[in-house]
Amino acid sequence: MKRRDFLRNTALASGALMIPAFLKPFEAMAMDGITGYKNLVVIQLSGGNDGLNTVVPYGNDIYYQKRNTIAINKPDVITLNEMQGLNPALSSLKEIYDQGWMSIINSVGYPNPDRSHFRSMDIWQTGSESNQFLTTGWIGRYLDANCATCKNPYTAIEVDDSLSLAMKGAKMKGIAVEDPYKLYQTTREPFFKELVHDHTDANLNEDNLGYLYKTMAETYSSASYIQQTSKTYQVTGEYPATPMGNQLKTVSKFINSGLQTRVYYVSLSGFDTHVNQQNQQERVLKIYGDAVTAFIKDLKKTGKLDDTLVMTFSEFGRRVEQNASNGTDHGTANNVMIFGGKLKKAGFYNDAPDLAQLDNGDLKYAVDFRDVYATLLDKWLDVNNSQVLGQSFKGLDFV
Repeated sequence: MKRRDFLRNTALASGALMIPAFLKPFEAMAMDGITGYKNLVVIQLSGGNDGLNTVVPYGNDIYYQKRNTIAINKPDVITLNEMQGLNPALSSLKEIYDQGWMSIINSVGYPNPDRSHFRSMDIWQTGSESNQFLTTGWIGRYLDANCATCKNPYTAIEVDDSLSLAMKGAKMKGIAVEDPYKLYQTTREPFFKELVHDHTDANLNEDNLGYLYKTMAETYSSASYIQQTSKTYQVTGEYPATPMGNQLKTVSKFINSGLQTRVYYVSLSGFDTHVNQQNQQERVLKIYGDAVTAFIKDLKKTGKLDDTLVMTFSEFGRRVEQNASNGTDHGTANNVMIFGGKLKKAGFYNDAPDLAQLDNGDLKYAVDFRDVYATLLDKWLDVNNSQVLGQSFKGLDFV
């Protein structure tokens, strides 16, 4: 492996330190931007969330036949219509749904699904075909495709300590920032600071360690911009004291402080529920639902909800029939949840999953996940989806 390739693929380059423009002051670049642009927040539920026990088809007897011990009892379902309702752990989202700030897209998947966590997550993060292996993510390629405001690294921020494949492009990448102050302090350590200031354009050759110095210098400037901008706003909304609550509180801080970021990415794990599913899933669903509810209410209060869209996905759903361990095994199609203040079609976007017509015990997908991405790209991020997805997708009408 070439030295430059090694550096490009290390945590140093691919996480919080991967930024695209060498030594250009971020503070100066912030002056020429616009305000009032649209924000996209992507929430990843890792482990393959069981969609049927999340958005419960309580009106379908087949659901109770297939899940005789783990089905959500009808009296406990948070009813949304005569067929479907929410897991009781998501009770906080009922208010969001009733306000018209939530849309549920059922049976989302892709052809020839893969039941491996890693492979299916790669497919979702890259936007690839099931037999196609890509090394860039769909958000990273959005940065590469380049709308006018995509020149800065903080155009896409993952609130974490490492960067997901979804955020990595061929030319540009997002930046991972779990705590803006800690990142700022790290880049102000004497060793880091000296390296940044001791190297100039003259000795930064693409074939040697120049790539590393370039990355460090860009991180130095980026950390300053993010810290100095975000510290101007104090979040007043009340958030649960959970990791996801803290992540979304940080996103709120970034949005409301005027940080020029278009895409935010957060994740929550714990959804691989093969054994004794109910308690485990309900625990993580409550963490998710309470954090999202706090976030949506906060953005509504600050006037940012109309300019923000939130999408929640998981790499696959679970099989329709429960297993012998009171859990569920890896399946295929799943639901996607969309939140925002300007939804074109709130409530249920499409029909409930068909539990009678299965594919070897699994749900058949009705919506290609790339049509969801195409909608976000075309109608929200103002980039032609074919530039990012490699082919043209029609998209949907939820926004």
